[in-house]
This record gives sequence, C-alpha cells and structure tokens, in this order.
Amino acid sequence: MPRPTGPNAPRSRIDPNQIPSPVVVQEQDQELFDEKPYMTCSKSTTPLASTDFKAIDEGNSNPRFMRLTLYSIPNTEELLQTSHLPLGVILQPMAKLRNDEAPIELIDFQENGPIRCRRCKAYINPFVIFVEGGQKFICNMCLFSNEVPPEYFCHLDMNGRRADIDQRPELKYGTVEFTAPEEYWARPPTPLSHVFAIDVSWNAIKSGMLTKCVQTIKDILFNSPNSIPPGGKIGIITFDKDVHFYNLQPQLEQAQMLVVSDINDVFVPLNSGLLVDPIESRAVIEGLLESLPTMFAENKAIESVLGAVVGAAHMALNTTGGKLIIFQTSLPTFGPGSIKHREDSKLYNTDKERSLFGPQDNYYKNLAINCVDAGICIDLFLFPNTYIDVATIGLLSCLTGGETYYYPNFDVQRDGGKLAYELHQNITREFGYNALMRIRCSNGLRVDEHFGNFNMRNTTDIELAGIDSDKAFGALLKYDTKLDEKTDAYIQCALLYTTSTGQRRVRTHNLSVAVTTLLGNVFRHAEMDTTVNLLAKQAVSNTITKPLRDIRDQITDKCVKILMSYRRNCASSSSPGQLILPEAFKLIPLYALTMLKSKALRGGANLTSDVRVHCMRLIKSIGVTESIVFFYPRLIPVHNLSDQVGYPNQYGKVKLPPLIRVSYARLEEEGAYLLENGQILIFWLGRQVSSEFINNVFGVDAIEKIDTKLSFLPELDNPTSIQIRSIISYLQSQRSKYLRLTIARMQMDATEIEFHNLLVEDENNGAMSYVDYLCYIHKQIQTEVSNMSD
Repeated sequence: MPRPTGPNAPRSRIDPNQIPSPVVVQEQDQELFDEKPYMTCSKSTTPLASTDFKAIDEGNSNPRFMRLTLYSIPNTEELLQTSHLPLGVILQPMAKLRNDEAPIELIDFQENGPIRCRRCKAYINPFVIFVEGGQKFICNMCLFSNEVPPEYFCHLDMNGRRADIDQRPELKYGTVEFTAPEEYWARPPTPLSHVFAIDVSWNAIKSGMLTKCVQTIKDILFNSPNSIPPGGKIGIITFDKDVHFYNLQPQLEQAQMLVVSDINDVFVPLNSGLLVDPIESRAVIEGLLESLPTMFAENKAIESVLGAVVGAAHMALNTTGGKLIIFQTSLPTFGPGSIKHREDSKLYNTDKERSLFGPQDNYYKNLAINCVDAGICIDLFLFPNTYIDVATIGLLSCLTGGETYYYPNFDVQRDGGKLAYELHQNITREFGYNALMRIRCSNGLRVDEHFGNFNMRNTTDIELAGIDSDKAFGALLKYDTKLDEKTDAYIQCALLYTTSTGQRRVRTHNLSVAVTTLLGNVFRHAEMDTTVNLLAKQAVSNTITKPLRDIRDQITDKCVKILMSYRRNCASSSSPGQLILPEAFKLIPLYALTMLKSKALRGGANLTSDVRVHCMRLIKSIGVTESIVFFYPRLIPVHNLSDQVGYPNQYGKVKLPPLIRVSYARLEEEGAYLLENGQILIFWLGRQVSSEFINNVFGVDAIEKIDTKLSFLPELDNPTSIQIRSIISYLQSQRSKYLRLTIARMQMDATEIEFHNLLVEDENNGAMSYVDYLCYIHKQIQTEVSNMSD
C-alpha cells in the first residue's frame, strides 16, 4: 500500500479528536439499552455487538444468535453491487443468553416431529401464514401452501391469527427447540463421553504441563457440579512414543495400564473399562490422575505420537461419538501422521509464505473427517517450545468443530491459571455434538459461501462433530431473482444436534428483514459490526490462495468502494474536498485498518506461521461481540476512579470508568490503564504513577519493586484495590478466554511491545496510524471523484 510521506503528509490537517471514535458510538448505544430491553421485532436499530443488552424475542431471533450485515436488503443484485456492501449473516447458534433473558422453549411433537414445509423443508416459524380457516399454511420461505396436520389444526380469529398462538412457542418466538424423533437420529443419542489424551513425554514433564493438567481434570470431574452430564463417561489415555490405555473399572483397587507399542497398527486393548462413569470410578480415576506425574517423572522420551492416539480414540468413541481433548507439547514426528519441520523464516513476508498456512498433507484432514462421521469433536491444547505446525495438526479441531488452545513456551506460574480456566470453560459451556446445520433463505436469495471451522461435503449442509456456545459461522448470500420490496425477506438456520445430556434436538433461528429499492435505506440500516466480522472471515479464508499483501489491499479497496458508493449515490451534492462518511459506517476505515494490523493479516517478518494460523482460525470461529473488541481493544483508565466505579449500578452491571481511545497520545505518564481485547489483559503503568497508587494496588512502595510475573493482583483492603480487582473480574466474566494479567511498566518491561502493538490508532504493525489511513482513504476517493468528473 503506498504510504503518504514527506512534508506534505496529511497528518496535521486532521484533528484526531474530530475523527469518528468507537468509544463515543459504543457509549451512546450502551446508554440506550441500559434503560430498556431490545424488542426483536421493533423497528429500532439492532444493539451494537459491544453493547450489554437484554433482548425480548418477539418472533425475530435474539441478535446474539443471528446478525445480518444489512437490515434493509436491496431488492436487486444490481442495487447491492452499487453499494459494494456484502450481504451476509453471522450465526452463533448456541450463544449464551444473558441471565435475565427467557430460556429457549422446548417443543415436543412426539413421533411426528416438528411441522415442516413439504416443499423446501423449512421449519414452522412465526412468519408462516395460516389460510383457509386454519387448514393450510403458506411457507414464508418458498410460498408453498401446506396442509395443516389434523392434530395441529386450530381455528383462526378475526385477524387470521390462530386462537392458540399463546400456547404455541414455535409461532411466537424466533428461536425454539424441537425434540427430534427417531428419523432424525444417525444413531441412538447418548450422554456425552469425554476422552482425555495426555502427552507424557519429557517436554510435558519439564514444563509442568502434566502436573497442572491432571490437577485441573481432577478438579473439573469431582469439584465442579454438572461438569460431566449424568450418564456421561470418561476415559484417559496417555502417550509418548507409545500409547497407554487405562482400565478404570470401579471394582479395581487402582487403574490398570496397558501399553500399545505397535503404533502403526494401534488398537484398543480393552473390551470394557476404558470409558467409565466418573462417579462410580472416582477412587480409581483420582488415584490414576494423582500418580501420573510421578509415574512419568523420569520419562526421557521426547517424541509424542498424535495420529495413533486419535485413531485409538476414534475406535473407542466410534459407536457413540463424543469429545476428545488432546494435550500435546511437540511436533508429531513419530508414528502415523508424522510430519516434518517445515517452518522457514525466509518465506515470511513473501508471496510463498502462504504455503505455510495450509496442511503438509491430507493425513490429519482425512482423520478429522472420519471423526466428523463418528460425531467425535476434537479440542487441542498445544504447549510448544518451538514449531508445532498448527496449520496441519490444527485441522483436527478445525474440521470437527472443536477448538485449538495455544500456550507457547508454557510456564506453570504464568500460564497455569489460563490452562485451568480454559479447560474448565471448555467442559462446562453449553455443547452439542453429532450436529448438522443448514441455512435457508426465502425466494430470491440463497447462500453462496460459508465461512468458519467445520466440514462440508455438499453446498448446503455444515457438518459439526461438535458445537459450543462460542462458535460462530458466516454465510454470504446471493440473489436468484429480484425481491419484492412489499414483502420481507426471511432467513432460517436449523441446527440438528445431540445435547451433552443425550437428547436429539433441532434448534431453529428465524429472521425477517425489510426489502428496499432505496440505496439510502441500505446504508442507513447497514450493520458495521457484523460486516467487519464477515469481511474478516472472508479475508482469512483467502489466505491459502492469495498473498497477504493482496488481501490487505482488497480490504482497503473494499473500504474505499463502500464510501465512494455512498458519496456518489447518497451525498453527491457535498463539496469534493469533504470526507463524507455514512452514519452507520463511519467507523469502517478504522476497522479496516485494525483488520490489516491483526496477527492474521499484518505485514512483517516477525510472526511465526503457528501464531498467524492460530489467529486466522480464531477469526473464522468468533462471533461479532468477540470480533469487535478483538480488532479494537478496550482501554480503561484506572488511576483516578470515582466512588461508583467497580460496583454494580442500578441495572446490576459493574460500572466501568469511561473508556478512552487506543492511542499512546491518550496516555498520561502519571496514569495506569487496563487494555483488553478478549484474549489478553495488559495492565500498563506510567513511569510517574504515584507511589500511593502502587502501594494500594500492589502492596509495594515503588514501581521498580512490582513483581511482573503476578497472575493476580494481591487482595488488599483499600478502595482502589477492591475497585480494580472488581473491574478485572467483570471483564473476565464477559469473556470465554482467560484474560491473563500481564503487567507492562512504561519503558521498563518487554511486555510493553505487545501493549504498543494493540494501540491500533497509532502507526504500528507495518501499517499507518488511523489519521493517516483516513487521509489515504479520502485521497483515494478524491481521485475517483475527479476521474469521474473528467
């Protein structure tokens, strides 16, 4: 990207205080929804993804589950192309509801199953229309007239509404669940089984990973209520260059270990006892977990097989499906699926770098697809000291709907809390397995592309061995025909899955959205948060086929085209020298810039392919709420707190200090700030911060004496300490990942580099500052305008 340089750089012409700020926009939206709930069928604007809101489902699904990029859809493809805005949807089908929101209703149609359209197979929903006195319903998706089954018949009132509508959740709410009859079963559903596969090679012992891992598993199994569903079973496998199985039957005094050394032809050497009820076998399991660190304390094996372990777990879980959680410390260079070290720093920042973003071969891809067929979801906890090839082995979690957790250079003191929190979160969050998802659109629209971590064999069905409350998917929509602006367009997502307690269900999400012929309406009701998430997912999906430089240029080009379209079609009378930004999209230049600065896409030769690919897969799976803070972090001043801060306000929400924009120019040397982006929490301390503050928060009398390895702030009995710890605790409660506290003292700690990299409004990460980028975008638009007038 050409950079404005020299004395004529436009930096001084724009006052940074006058350019659009996310902080102001988000504050205003939060104030709006602090006072009132969001009614999902109201004509009011959808709450921003950053807003903590309460939704009341009136027929459209809660935005936590489904968000559109455009809430006023162009009636033709030509109008959409004129806007240059993407038309798409981000789905988070298992999203966690706020505590004060109504739970999802469960409907049981017995053996007949849910009512569906005979033609397009869409599920009954609030937008179907009953006709002929209630004997038929018109499908809102395909307009087919369906006979109403006799057992579902009900008379209509004067307004054409069913008399029993208040007893029919499926006709009242946008999101409901149906019990799935036997015809929806691939196999009889059972409560979820977990297999823990733990690396016990030399690296695992030396780093302290094994000890922390077994302590955490024990704590989750026996000290966390309902972590394993009633009837759910667990199994434990350990591995180095061999695979070790354990018979955990309750009548045994201690677990029996069986070693399989022929890893090229691995088998499960137990008919029973590998998978057991953790309550029945508690004594045996606790004994094994407590003894593993001692048992392998002298282990000198440095290889750890991975392919054989997954193959063995596949055999164990093949008939039921389940969850396989693997703890792996090194590149699997031994046994089936062994891969070579291919990282080459000479490829960084070149067109050939993308060869490192794809897998070495198809071994793990095929293994993952076999696990999808069996309904086995794989989570990887990786603890590498060097290259581990996330691009290749990460396919195990990527294709099965699982998650990859990445702890480079694992240090128990620094990372132990993070591992414990994230493993606990993984096992206790809402989870479904053996899942299939399909998105349906009303006449005239269809899904063109899907984005996310999943497997697909055809163009319509997303296959998910597992799905949890944090996973999101994107879909880009295309036109088949012109839409009728007099009627709404509809989108329905249907997720067929087995709950962790063993019930087969269908969860449906529905959305009705207006159609328009006016470009002004398209821009007015466009949703930028969702657009950013979709564009980021799209960009990351292209990284294997296109150089990163081209992808970065495409993002900037997209930003220019969107703003150019608005200027040309909605603000043509404005002065050529003015930068005109649509209200709903006034932050798009800033978020385009933050995408360019993300670890997934930014330039430079200082990022390993493991770090890049891990970030890419993260972007593919996160929802809109997570992506907004991921790209533009929250910066919170904590050195001058008012009395109300850190305590719940009248709405029960912990009051935060006013956020500030993420730029070094906003920081004071006497200040202290918390910066969080959903993945990390940095506590930055200015050089001149008062000794009283240091004493109140850290219990020492000088900034030099702070222990920078602290994972938690000390519990001190003074208002400042209580308030800051309360703020940190509240921030953590909003995030699914552990926000490990990192202390960065001004001009003293290396951790300050990461802090500076997250100040996205500044010039860093090989990209311009926000002010310069805005000037660059403006210049591109001016060039286009003058070319048109010529």
